Amino acid sequence: MNKRLLLLSVLSTVLIFTGCNSVGDKSANVSFVYLLSFIVSLFPIFAYCFAKRKKEPWFIALFSAISIVNFGYTVLAFSNTVESALWGNRIAYLGSAFLPIAMIMIFLNVTNTAYARYLPYILSAIAFAMFIIAASPGFSDIYYKEVYLIKVNGATVLEKVYGKWHILYLYYLILTFVAMLSITIRALTAKRLSSRLHAVFLFISVFVNTSVWLIEQFVHIEFEMLSVSYIITELFLLAISFMTYENPQPETMKIVKSSGEMQATEEAKSSEITDEQIDTFKMGAETLTKTERIIYTMYTEGESTKSIMNKLNIKENTLKYHNKNIYGKLGVRSRKQLLLIFKHINGENQ
Repeated sequence: MNKRLLLLSVLSTVLIFTGCNSVGDKSANVSFVYLLSFIVSLFPIFAYCFAKRKKEPWFIALFSAISIVNFGYTVLAFSNTVESALWGNRIAYLGSAFLPIAMIMIFLNVTNTAYARYLPYILSAIAFAMFIIAASPGFSDIYYKEVYLIKVNGATVLEKVYGKWHILYLYYLILTFVAMLSITIRALTAKRLSSRLHAVFLFISVFVNTSVWLIEQFVHIEFEMLSVSYIITELFLLAISFMTYENPQPETMKIVKSSGEMQATEEAKSSEITDEQIDTFKMGAETLTKTERIIYTMYTEGESTKSIMNKLNIKENTLKYHNKNIYGKLGVRSRKQLLLIFKHINGENQ
């Protein structure tokens, strides 16, 4: 536990250090800071891969996006020509455009929210379109009408006159904030979050991003704080990920350790079905929601877990959430006991 907390502390320091610059837009620090930021930004990827047992691809995508952004900062900072500076700017926007998409996907996964299989492809296509628009300077004036180089504290900075399509990137950020907030509220009302602490972390993540963006619209800041807010969001999501997958509660650990014992006890009791269990089962079946009823019917028809997830287009965590509700209403502890009582009742009715 202490090692994991230490790891999160190190990641916090590293990531906050790497995110305090702009995407080729505002003043920069000295060039070597950008270079150091890029080098340090590579460590979280390796740290996450070694520290996590169950690795989430979208977390890796998020870390990678931060590294790409910092690499773009470095190229821009050391540029001596407009052309090379624009290439640095494009690289930075490549990471910045895809970073919000990774965050949205992490929000969906953390909150156990079901989504269509094609959603990641649609979001990625939108991110790619935003990148193409942001990368257009040098080829088109839709994003920047004019650009020229200046030196600030030893680093190259792009000064520009915004084009008519520049506003699209701001709309893009707003929509991602709204999407994350909506996902969190929906998950909270549907009770899909593991704890209230998870909900608090998610709300803070969205609040920080939204607040920083609003502040930047009215207050002149020498560097873009939005990159820092993204990293803060990432840290909150990492904390949730570690709590969910790496640090089970003591009660859960006890269940895991005594799983064999519980299974033996359950098998012994399952053959003795009481009238009280039957009554609870029947009354609980009447209270199942539409989705729970569908899953319940699939179970009684012998559908496998994989088949149910494919037919309903839901994830394993979502199915587990529904199972918990179904078992609680029916007064059973497992799918096996559910089927035993169901068969017993049907046998009596035949």
